Amino acid sequence: MEWFSAVEWDTLFVPDKPFLEIVVRGSVVYLSLFFLLRVILKRQAGTVGITDLLVIVLIADAAQNAMSADYRSLPDGILLVTTLIFWNYALEWLGYRLPAFERFLNPSPITLVKNGRMQRQNMKKELITEDDLLSQLREQGIEDMRKVKRAYLEGNGKISIIETGRR
Repeated sequence: MEWFSAVEWDTLFVPDKPFLEIVVRGSVVYLSLFFLLRVILKRQAGTVGITDLLVIVLIADAAQNAMSADYRSLPDGILLVTTLIFWNYALEWLGYRLPAFERFLNPSPITLVKNGRMQRQNMKKELITEDDLLSQLREQGIEDMRKVKRAYLEGNGKISIIETGRR
């Protein structure tokens, strides 16, 4: 039972930071990172949505050290994780309720191919090379660009393809 008495029970269950400070820190970090990822990375997260990736990374960090000054109590870390999940849900809810906010969270598709022709200006803007695009077409079983009626870069980073009727 020596190991039982070695536990610092007062630091395990008693928060060492004010709850409001934890909520503010979690909110500022989440919203700052969300904004930076949205503006800088835009669609480059691939199949995982930006907010999903952000929540996963922040929760992992919060679980490790609760993002601030090595929290030692469980309530501090739990409150921070809850704050992060709240902001993720709140932003998704706002996107569902407000069309303008939805366009910010999930931008509209960008045309990469139109009637068998690459839209190089859009590709350049999104930093997609011809090789990247051709690779995506091959992954979807399309070898001939002329068979592509439209190809779009979707808001989640995936490329969707609509083939022409001719085979």
